[in-house]
Amino acid sequence: MEKFFKLKEKGTDVKTEILAGLTTFLTMAYILAVNPGILSAAGMDFSKVFAATAIASAIATLVMSLAGNLPFALAPGMGLNAFLAFTVCGAMHKSWQFALTAVFVEGIIFLILTACNIREAIVNCIPANMKKAIGAGIGLFIAFIGMQNAQIISGNQSTLVELSPTWFKGPSLLALIGLIIMAVLMAKKVRGAILIGIIITTIIGIPMGITKYNGGSFVPPSPYFFPFDFGAVAADPFEFVMIMFTFLFVDMFDTVGTLIGCATKTNMIKEDGSIENCKQALFADAVGTTVGAILGTSTVTTFVESSSGIAEGGRTGLTSLTVAILFLLALFLEPLFGSIPSAATAPALIIVGVLMMSPVRDMDWSDITEALPGFLTMIYMIVAYSIADGIMFGILSYVLVKAISGKFKDINPMSWILFGLFIFKIVAKALV
Repeated sequence: MEKFFKLKEKGTDVKTEILAGLTTFLTMAYILAVNPGILSAAGMDFSKVFAATAIASAIATLVMSLAGNLPFALAPGMGLNAFLAFTVCGAMHKSWQFALTAVFVEGIIFLILTACNIREAIVNCIPANMKKAIGAGIGLFIAFIGMQNAQIISGNQSTLVELSPTWFKGPSLLALIGLIIMAVLMAKKVRGAILIGIIITTIIGIPMGITKYNGGSFVPPSPYFFPFDFGAVAADPFEFVMIMFTFLFVDMFDTVGTLIGCATKTNMIKEDGSIENCKQALFADAVGTTVGAILGTSTVTTFVESSSGIAEGGRTGLTSLTVAILFLLALFLEPLFGSIPSAATAPALIIVGVLMMSPVRDMDWSDITEALPGFLTMIYMIVAYSIADGIMFGILSYVLVKAISGKFKDINPMSWILFGLFIFKIVAKALV
């Protein structure tokens, strides 16, 4: 194990890696309940999607572990599942089989792009200042998600968001208690602070009536298998291409952003700006998306919650191997993991958000052509509720401001290509 994962070289050990894997899994295990719930709105079977989610996540994360030796975990992405269920199947009245066919084709295209090093080139071409902004922006984004999951922040028709009127009681109060517990444990330098905090918060939630045993069967369900409808694709090829490219764009830049953000916390970004084992990481994402579609779930992507395990010291593929094994075990333990309330995992996301803000201090704020794109990258991730959109606004503003200012030498060829692709995406979306 030491030889394969190079634990000493990475400054870690078996105990730390397994603990990091447990932490990552607990902070992202909600996807096993949320993803089937969202896709069932499109007419899919909850149990089959649950199985597909667990198996596809395990396979993709296993590839990340064994091929990339990276501590990143993968699962069906939030936002992409909602796009499938509520936009493609809901607003556009397409079948879920049609939508999964688009996901499958997207996965195949990703495999080809990865094999040709095109996706890796995209990751490596992101300017250094923006890499740091992406990492910090993701931190703010997942902290915001944590506050929403804890019901500390709620919607408001006038101001869009507000401090929830019930932030001082119920799930919100439990999350705030968990946040203090985790912060104190970290201040005391307790190993496994985030994981211990999740467990303690879950236990505290029992007398509060928030943590409840959800019940269910311990017999693992079976997923779908090749649930595609190529006949419907042939009948409406234009809409299929538009839907497929939407999945493609969002998945590509969500993954790029997450990889950069997590890599900045593990010192995996080299001096030339490239990410260690980037191609293998992107390959795991492509495999996960393809396999996930075959089994019956939406696009699989690298999860920002991987940062929680990284914060616990995860540095190698042993962390992701632990996550992969736990996803498989989850097939048998749905009633147990499903009983951990979101109020117990939300504080972990907020804590990780704090830890991911550190790259901001190393950004160049003296040059407006560097500062503005970085700032827009961070702020749009939150207000647009999308990592991909944050990167889009960052790249667009970077190229435009640099070009108009006459700083053409700062713009590398791939940045121009990304600029063109984003313009294409905007125009294509306007035409649909």
